Amino acid sequence: MSKRPLILVTNDDGITAPGIRMLISIMRQIGDVIVVAPDSPQSGMGHAITVNATLHLENVNIDGKQPEYSCSGTPADCVKLAVREILDRKPDICVSGINHGSNSSINVIYSGTMSAAIEAGIEGIPAVGFSLLDYNWSANFKHCRSFVETITRQVLENGLSDGVVLNVNLPNIKEKEIKGIKVCRQARANWEEEFDKRTNPMGRDYYWLAGTFVNMDNGEDTDEWALANGYVSVVPVQFDLTAYREIQKLNTWKLN
Repeated sequence: MSKRPLILVTNDDGITAPGIRMLISIMRQIGDVIVVAPDSPQSGMGHAITVNATLHLENVNIDGKQPEYSCSGTPADCVKLAVREILDRKPDICVSGINHGSNSSINVIYSGTMSAAIEAGIEGIPAVGFSLLDYNWSANFKHCRSFVETITRQVLENGLSDGVVLNVNLPNIKEKEIKGIKVCRQARANWEEEFDKRTNPMGRDYYWLAGTFVNMDNGEDTDEWALANGYVSVVPVQFDLTAYREIQKLNTWKLN
């Protein structure tokens, strides 16, 4: 590229999370970085946006190497504010993450990390969400560096189709054990959820969400298979949720 690309960096774990700090350091090797990220953890927010409260942006100086703004809202809010209020032009790419924990399979629906990337895609910005299969706050992200850089540079070089963003998940294994990068489909899986019901000292019931992840997909072309077998998974995600194959069927119904 003739000039350094403008890269918007965001996440859902918060602007001080180790994952986004690693992502920022990688992106500085590729282009000019601006960061707009939540001021506190926003995991599991999905594509929520703030409509019944005010939003606040604060210009912060965490390492002094790039402009950074902490946002009181959701990951999707961060992207909206970046595009509408902070940047004077659209970034060449938006990268979200690196998330502490998996966003493979059905987790993409709940993910604030991926919703930030999807919001960027809605704005016509090529976007990628990166996640590491380690929920530990002190997770080691060093082995992610080369794969994150490779995928980001390929998106900048080749672009993405309109309406498509990438969901990238990295296995929590040593770099030398990773077999490569595999383009996949989203595995058919879900959470069998349960609630741990308790009672507080005042006699009021409260609940903790728990559950077990169940993979019902035996295919060897899925993100779950790739991750279990030592690959970085890349799933192209579209935010047009229309089930096109059902349109013809529904048109046979007696609706009028």
